[in-house]
Amino acid sequence: MTALSTSLDRRAWAKAFAKPAKEFAKTPLTVLSGTIPDRLRGTLYRNGPGRLERGGQPVGHWFDGDGAVLAVHLTEAGATGLYRYVNTAGYLAESEVGEFLYSNYGMKPPGPLWNYWFSLMTNANTLKNTANTSVFALPDRLLTLWEAGKPHALDLETLQTQGLDDLNGGLAANQPYSAHPRQDPQTGEIFNIGVDTQSQLHLYRSDRRGIIQNKATIKLKEAPFLHSFALAGRYLIFFVPPLKLNVLPILLGTSSYSECLEWQPQQPTQILVVDRETLAVVSRGEANPWFQWHFGNGAVDPDGMIVLDFVRFDSFTETNEFLREVPTGQPQTHSQGQLYRVRLNPQTGKILDLQPVVDRSCEFPVIPPHQVGQAWRHTYLNVHRAGVDPTQELFGCIARVDYATNTLTEADFGTGRYPSEPIYAPDPENPDRGWILTVVYDGNLNCSELWILDSDRLTDEPVCRLGLPQVIPFSFHGIWRSV
Repeated sequence: MTALSTSLDRRAWAKAFAKPAKEFAKTPLTVLSGTIPDRLRGTLYRNGPGRLERGGQPVGHWFDGDGAVLAVHLTEAGATGLYRYVNTAGYLAESEVGEFLYSNYGMKPPGPLWNYWFSLMTNANTLKNTANTSVFALPDRLLTLWEAGKPHALDLETLQTQGLDDLNGGLAANQPYSAHPRQDPQTGEIFNIGVDTQSQLHLYRSDRRGIIQNKATIKLKEAPFLHSFALAGRYLIFFVPPLKLNVLPILLGTSSYSECLEWQPQQPTQILVVDRETLAVVSRGEANPWFQWHFGNGAVDPDGMIVLDFVRFDSFTETNEFLREVPTGQPQTHSQGQLYRVRLNPQTGKILDLQPVVDRSCEFPVIPPHQVGQAWRHTYLNVHRAGVDPTQELFGCIARVDYATNTLTEADFGTGRYPSEPIYAPDPENPDRGWILTVVYDGNLNCSELWILDSDRLTDEPVCRLGLPQVIPFSFHGIWRSV
């Protein structure tokens, strides 16, 4: 893959955050190079914060932006794209007045504190569900997901917001539905979690339509930030980081949720192994403290032990602060996650082996969807370009870890180009081969493109590049839905 030699501002990516994104209706996409593969038919959905300011006031944290979804439909007739904000109640209310009305992950309540206190006493909603973190495609609707509340349902074709979704009545009022469901490719079952303000971990097992079949609740010691988990054979695996939430400043309105999460390195990371059928705890273990946002995959090996990979951070404080700084265009905090592979005993929760796999800063590990929860060979993820300062740059490469050969293959997108999370789209004739889809922001030209790469030939030129009508701000997560 050809890299540009042009000398650029190391923060060229910051231009993608410069203005709130504008929606666009269904638009034919121009093929910039290559051709769309004949067997690649379906839709790529991506979700992330599209608006990071109101009335000239910036959000407090990248996580506070209003969610906006990109859909790229690939059909026999060609490629079309559309981009729409999720019309949450908070987004509509703030759009009407042109200013912030709610608190959020990194934002204190706006306006006089007594207004906030009165809202709390009258049980009025003070926290905005931004619907900005991830997406999950059910047969009849698209769910936009957020950590602390219910999902919003969107039309799969038009992205029209249909409203909050309680999964056919399966979610009670106090039960959030988090951002990283795991779907078993053989049974179609969907597993997910939600952590509430009472330090309860809610577990959900649904059928392929999203209808909840079983629920359970596990009481946690604190109210941690538990972003994701792993499905490994018959088990669900949770690494609960040592975080403490200081609730009083939130209730008083003097601090944001993010500011009240305290990293406790003197405490261990808790390991929970749960039976996926009964949702009962099988074992609990402990390990030296770390924090993780994302898992790649998990499986049970021939000896009955659990093997999984995840991106490990030494501390929550640094990674959270770096993510807060990213939209400012002036990050200062060093935060480096590394891909680790772990082997643990499901009956004891004890780690048997923990080894780094990628020693360079990386994130967003994904695998082919037909291998979720099963033995897998390849993990795809974003990595920093060699030699860059990870405090001053975003990810510039997509890499593939091959566990069979212990090799790392990298696609370097070149100076000033920034790929999003890699999404694997399987070849319907051979799901072990497929394509990697990534939305790329090009800081050289201040534009966004969709790149399609051969999953087995990452270092080759892209199979196809599609131009998008406008800049798409950096998004968090996406999904591929085959037709």
